[in-house]
Amino acid sequence: MDRRAVAVPGAHDALSARVIEACGFEAIQVSGYGLAGSFLGRPDVGLVQMKDVLDITWNIAQAVKIPIMADVDTGGGNAVNAAYVTERLIQMGVAGMNIEDQVFPKRCGHMAGKEVIDADEMAGKVKACAEVRDALDPDFIINARTDVFAVAGLDEAIRRCNLYLEAGADLGFIDGIKTRADVETAVKALKGPLSVNLMDAISGMKTELIPIPDLAAMGVGRVSIPVASIMVAHKALTAFFSALKASPTGTLPGQTQWVASFEEYTDFVGLKDYKALENKYLPQQRMTTKYGDQEKIVG
Repeated sequence: MDRRAVAVPGAHDALSARVIEACGFEAIQVSGYGLAGSFLGRPDVGLVQMKDVLDITWNIAQAVKIPIMADVDTGGGNAVNAAYVTERLIQMGVAGMNIEDQVFPKRCGHMAGKEVIDADEMAGKVKACAEVRDALDPDFIINARTDVFAVAGLDEAIRRCNLYLEAGADLGFIDGIKTRADVETAVKALKGPLSVNLMDAISGMKTELIPIPDLAAMGVGRVSIPVASIMVAHKALTAFFSALKASPTGTLPGQTQWVASFEEYTDFVGLKDYKALENKYLPQQRMTTKYGDQEKIVG
């Protein structure tokens, strides 16, 4: 696999995915952290059901043309469950997935209190997923994540990643890895490409905020930026509605810095395309008459 530190921002819904695509990124991951926030308004502690994960992933995949990597947390159960989820994702046309070795219910990788399952059990999950991949879509990417760094340190994280790579994973993902030196050590020790997580790309959270060109030079394969979209949305919504509530008039006349214009937004989501389809397929000779505030088709 090409080791060029491909930046993969996280999307929490179809709109954020379209924004990421429009800004020129070449791939997107579905953010489990973002789904929990946008879908339930809850923290990422394993509350989103797998059916909902798959449904939202489908919506995101249909909204954009660039590759999508799903986030299936712990795979929905044991190795058999994880294999079934892999099959579903491949049938949906998704390009890959993250799967992790936490105990269910899992939690965001940068939260305290994580627990991990036995490494051999996780390797069995990866092997089951890899067999489905090999049968249905050899290009499907399995990004096998270990959360053991916070529990047992770098050496055990490297051992687990190598076990998962040997089981068929395409990438080894050490979540919560701390320093540049740790990343350099892991890149050299892994038997396949390393995936790292820079969280919001501003603070890095638990991981040192290393420039992506430097990560590419080290030989890192993939760089996840999973939580930025939901964090940006939260901040922007809070700022706008706080200002609106504080306004003596209940309005913000002329303060266009808060929002896209109606035309900008409707153009972005493709209203003109739908209008063109209406003009193409609906009867050209039709009339409307107004009854109060409603329009009624009469011909």
